[in-house]
Formats: sequence, structure tokens, C-alpha cells
Amino acid sequence: MTGEKTLVIVDAANVVGSVPDGWWRDRRGAAERLRDSLVPYAAEGLPGHPGPLDLVLVVEGAAREVASVSGVRVEAAPGSGDDLIAELAAAARGVRPCVVVTADRGLRQRAEAYGAHCTGPRTVRPLPPPRRS
Repeated sequence: MTGEKTLVIVDAANVVGSVPDGWWRDRRGAAERLRDSLVPYAAEGLPGHPGPLDLVLVVEGAAREVASVSGVRVEAAPGSGDDLIAELAAAARGVRPCVVVTADRGLRQRAEAYGAHCTGPRTVRPLPPPRRS
């Protein structure tokens, strides 16, 4: 593999859905908030994957209109987000390291078949601290 940046592909629907914070009322807004929270990881890296990283957020459905920002490229899936994520992982195979962020078992198997390392949503979206009453 070359010295290219590690490709990190984030399954937006899966990561957004990992925290029941009302995301279903505004799917696009939830994807935008996730996108914005990913920006620091582009420079700082993830555990076991030092920055800078090439971060790609794959969106689908109601979130397709989310735009890219500096540090996070947004890819709108024309159909299944899982299919696009698998295609991106396949394209990285043998070219550069690839990390897929998802809890979807089927997608993890597909990505790992292309040599990608998979990690769960908590890698990029830690649980909020418990509320104190």
C-alpha cells in the first residue's frame, strides 16, 4: 500500500441510528450534525489510525442533500448506502488502508472481505455523559 491517507468510511444511517436522540424527526439535520462532529477526526485521527484521514460520510434517503465540508466528503448513495460503502472499500483494497464505521453485521462482512477494518459507531459517536438530576 502507498503512503496515502487512511480512508475512513462512515455509515451515516447506522451511526446516527445508534443514539436515540430524536434523529428520526430530522434525518437530514442528524446527518449534518454527525458530519460536523467528524471534522476533528480528519486531522486528529481515530484510535489506531493516526491523522490525517480521508473521511467519507455515506448518506442515503432523506439525508442525500447533505453537503461536504472541509475535512469530510459526503457521498450520497443513489440506492443502498451499504452498496456504496462496499464499493468504496473495494476500491481502496490494496491501495490504502480502509476503515468502515458501522455496526451492521452484513456490511461489516462485506467490507472485511475487501480488506477493510471495521469499527463500531462509538468510535466516532461516544455516548453522551449521563444526566445528573
